[in-house]
Amino acid sequence: MDAAGLAPLLALLAPLLGAAGVVLLRHRTPARELCGVVAGIAQFGLVATMVPAVRDGGTISVTLSTFLPEASIALRVDALGVVLAGTAAVLWVLTTLYAMGYLGTAADPALTRFHAFFCLTMAATVGVAFSANLITLYLFYEALTFITYPLVTHTGTPDAARGGRRYLAYQLGSGIAFLLPAIVLTYIEAGTFDFVRGGIFGPDAGGALLVVVYVLYLLGIAKAALVPVHSWLPAAMVAPVPVSALLHAVAVVNVGVFCVLRVVLDVFGADLVAELGLGVLTLVVASVTILFASFFALRLDNLKGILAYSTIGQLSYMILGVGLLSPAGRTGAVLHLVGHSFSKITLFFAVGSVYAASHRTLASELRGIGRQLPWTMAAFAIGALSIIGLPPTVGFVAKYFLFVGAVEAGQWAALVVLSVSTLLSAGYYLRILRSALFDAPLAVPAGGSGEGAGPLGGPTVTERGALVVVPMLVTAAVTLLLGVAPGLLLDLIRVSSG
Repeated sequence: MDAAGLAPLLALLAPLLGAAGVVLLRHRTPARELCGVVAGIAQFGLVATMVPAVRDGGTISVTLSTFLPEASIALRVDALGVVLAGTAAVLWVLTTLYAMGYLGTAADPALTRFHAFFCLTMAATVGVAFSANLITLYLFYEALTFITYPLVTHTGTPDAARGGRRYLAYQLGSGIAFLLPAIVLTYIEAGTFDFVRGGIFGPDAGGALLVVVYVLYLLGIAKAALVPVHSWLPAAMVAPVPVSALLHAVAVVNVGVFCVLRVVLDVFGADLVAELGLGVLTLVVASVTILFASFFALRLDNLKGILAYSTIGQLSYMILGVGLLSPAGRTGAVLHLVGHSFSKITLFFAVGSVYAASHRTLASELRGIGRQLPWTMAAFAIGALSIIGLPPTVGFVAKYFLFVGAVEAGQWAALVVLSVSTLLSAGYYLRILRSALFDAPLAVPAGGSGEGAGPLGGPTVTERGALVVVPMLVTAAVTLLLGVAPGLLLDLIRVSSG
């Protein structure tokens, strides 16, 4: 195996070694947590070394095991995989640091379990990103489900148990009932499990059967949270904020969208998707999901609930982008995968900062809190403006490409959906910002300790420590940086989506 072939293996090995380090150093904090930080930095460095090989359309391939002549566990690194793996690695480091400030660094078995499974989550994410075929992707995809289940149920409460059961039921149920049959039928029709840019089905493949297979993929990839397989995501919000950030920005939902992109681009191919009318089907499903999630978020008061339904809608922006079957649409879809990751994790970090400082969980409780938590609400504002799609954030650039892609494809209904959902996003995010920044502070309940007390009469609300504030400000800064200087990332994305 040459040096280039070692890089994907080492990128997969780094988080596994990080998990081992977390367990071995479980009684020595913060060395335990720093294992994840070091492993994340190492993983990002390894991913960065692969960029020169893939930025011109090249790939790096390595076979791990061949258990049947037609089936192997193999890795193939391309530009799309590098985008997912690189984004996840950066956010892994920042989320681990944030978790140290939010959850603490006590020698607690629950925290050891949290950090160990966080590392394993990154291994499964890289496995999906670098999968060379459907077999490898399915194995890592399902491994990700099992690995993240203990994180969803981290608190051990009855609500966490119920949320975990729903999470597992949706992920495993859809995978076994829909995704696995889709993969089997794909092999029967195409004779291969391998990903090939432009698709793997021959000219004689049955049209009606392929429509069924495509629908099975959409239903089977529940991590993309398309209606009707979306309700696991709000249920999983019972987990602590660092876990919610992991689910919404670092790994799980990004893996879902990534898998849909692989199916469209490397299993069916854009030409076949267009020929069978599957692009229109994708647009309909994505549009229904976007509008449903946006209207639902508008009526919520719980902050994490708002962010959860916002995520459901934003994921479908990406799927709508690839469903447009236009170059700008695909570029917008992949750019939004990256931009949404940084924007949404900023919002979750900010909501966690608010809770850690004041124990407030409702939008209606944030009146005037911007005067007490200026850094937190500044970061929240940047993340919110990016999700809405306003300059100078990366969300604006991504939505620009999505709008251009809809025009290129002549999909005027998609333009309407994008416009309406943008207005709805503005509705529920700007009301929070207006209240937090311009309204009078929340009145202190009876027995409180003075202005600035939390809703239960706690101490004065102030910013938490650097481990909470700094990662949040970094992700907010990247959200702005990618909005004003997206050139290098766009070059890689155009290769990945072309």
